[in-house]
Amino acid sequence: MKANKVFLLIAILSIQMSFAQFAKIVDKDGYVNVRENADAKSKIVGKVNSDEIVYAYEPDEKNKNWLNVYYNDKIIGYIHSSRVQLIESYEPVSPIVRNENKAVFKSGNIKVDIISGKFNYKENKKFFSSSDYNGQKIEDKYKGQPIWGTDGTIPQTYYQSITVKIGDKKVQIPNREIENLFNPNNEFTECHFDRKNDTLYITAINSDGAGGYVALFKIVNGEYKGKMITIPF
Repeated sequence: MKANKVFLLIAILSIQMSFAQFAKIVDKDGYVNVRENADAKSKIVGKVNSDEIVYAYEPDEKNKNWLNVYYNDKIIGYIHSSRVQLIESYEPVSPIVRNENKAVFKSGNIKVDIISGKFNYKENKKFFSSSDYNGQKIEDKYKGQPIWGTDGTIPQTYYQSITVKIGDKKVQIPNREIENLFNPNNEFTECHFDRKNDTLYITAINSDGAGGYVALFKIVNGEYKGKMITIPF
């Protein structure tokens, strides 16, 4: 089982590295049009404001300058690559510890501490709720929020805390923001800093061996500004 999990995580990471990844909208007009197809004359199916985060998939096969993007809970179309900046292109914050229970990143006056641990399902079972899928009850919510990181299995690990220090500012990501994100993989977590805009991004690829998901946490000017969660394929 452990070997299968490692194999799947490597496969997910390969997908991520091949292209699919988080990106920020950068457009001098303050927003970008999202097209139905990879063509500037194609129907506009939506708009995304500058500085918003999208999940960008590989370029269109026929037109490499257009990216298929996910935003606002669905795949909504194509954005020209000149209007996005990949999160991984920002200054990396180097990992100094990355293991099963902890990830620590440090660079200059920036420090990120991520603590994870074993999840006690027996003690927390009362917080799970289930829905009926084709006559079968499947737990799909934890404390009223959608469950990420499992495929109908019992969560094995969870985030205990994510703490960020930037200079004299300390940010604790609220527990409500991480309590339903299970089976974190600290080895596949990265941090990047947009120094110009004083923005720190924490990204992670997590999975229990089947329920893979990617997460991004955003800290701006020393304040937590939210997250984005999606499936990376």
